[in-house]
Amino acid sequence: MRELLGNSLLEICYIAASITFILGLKMLSSPDKARKGNLYAAYGMGLAIVATLLFKEPLVGAKSLNYILILAGLLIGTLIGTRMAVKVKMTAMPQMVSFFNGMGGACAAVISIVEFDHVMHTGEFDLGLMIIIAVGLIIGSVSFAGSIVAYGKLEGKIGDKAIPGGQIINILLLIALVVVGGYLATMSAPTSMLLYALLGISLLYGILFVMPIGGADMPVVISLLNSFTGVAAAFGGFLYGNQAMLTGGILVGSAGTILTVLMCTAMNRSLANVIIGSFGGGGAAAAAGGDQGTVKEISATDAAILLAYANRVSVVPGYGLAVAQAQHTIHELEQLLVEKGVEFSYAIHPVAGRMPGHMNVLLAEADVPYPMLHEMEDANAQMANTDVVLVIGANDVVNPAAEKDPSSPIYGMPIIKASDAKNIIVMKRSMGKGYAGIENELFFHDKNRMLFGDAKASIQKLITEVKNL
Repeated sequence: MRELLGNSLLEICYIAASITFILGLKMLSSPDKARKGNLYAAYGMGLAIVATLLFKEPLVGAKSLNYILILAGLLIGTLIGTRMAVKVKMTAMPQMVSFFNGMGGACAAVISIVEFDHVMHTGEFDLGLMIIIAVGLIIGSVSFAGSIVAYGKLEGKIGDKAIPGGQIINILLLIALVVVGGYLATMSAPTSMLLYALLGISLLYGILFVMPIGGADMPVVISLLNSFTGVAAAFGGFLYGNQAMLTGGILVGSAGTILTVLMCTAMNRSLANVIIGSFGGGGAAAAAGGDQGTVKEISATDAAILLAYANRVSVVPGYGLAVAQAQHTIHELEQLLVEKGVEFSYAIHPVAGRMPGHMNVLLAEADVPYPMLHEMEDANAQMANTDVVLVIGANDVVNPAAEKDPSSPIYGMPIIKASDAKNIIVMKRSMGKGYAGIENELFFHDKNRMLFGDAKASIQKLITEVKNL
């Protein structure tokens, strides 16, 4: 009776946790509720963990040892995770997401290995169980290896390294994963050697499919690997009959997949090409040389006059804004211009920065009103009526080559059409190329003026000049 009551309470807690995951994800779609939604999901996960510790029947003869290990793991993980979350800079957020995502994939792979070892000891080989173990191991390992490589690339520790015949190798590795995984699942007496062979192939594929990818394609990779981790977690939920784990994994996997498709559309990339690692390489791509035109500079005083007497101003934020930690400063300039009667907005490209939603999070940190954040389609519709567009640290997402140059590696990628505005001011430290490694034709546009310098310092100068007008 006591065991039945415990199981019933555990199921109820798992259902409650699943509900908080769903509500939390729904609330994340609204910026003003996103923080609360994240907390709801966190509380739900906490409930699932506590309920498991209280009501899950422990392994016979290992009760004390298991609880000591579990509590030690919770304490260590909490301390490390909290410290990383508190210390991380906004510019390093994509790296942290990749790292944590990789840890999730590693956990899913370890679960498959542990369950396989359990099956080997009991001799209870079940086709459905073995399929779940094999698929969970493959997806978790690929997610772990790929995420760690993505972390290294975003951190600047790993460069873009295209391997000759890389696409063919990746396809062969995929075939090998299907063959070895299928053989492992259907064997009457599978061996540990075959399991670790599958693990090795999965890790190798995870490395090789992410290694050549670079440039503006990295947000797609992060989103895709995130969906992999979610699917791997869902398979863990199948293994243990854990509703909370299953629901959480399905939500992460489906949301990540949908986001990946949206990112591919925004990048004009094929999802099939993402999987075989045939896209990107932006870091190795260089624009053709030649006379691009003349670069014209503008002083902070003249830029301030343009902004202060404009009817409509739009800011296109990019990674440079994050690097300079200028989100609070641009918000101050925004408030100052709004007080002067200027209609102000931010034009957000779906892949600006280093991960999906990077600019939205950055500006939300500075308490920028959400209605001022306009998605690419809405921003482009208003661009022709915009007096001044201020491009801060963005590069590839405003490059006209994406629309005009078929030889460009970003050709076909939808962009913020800054060139449609009446006046353009680009704020950059130098004429350096963007993440895709190509020259930006917007710098040489007749309407454009370059305001060189650190973004935060330059914006502060603009604030001072506007106040003096």
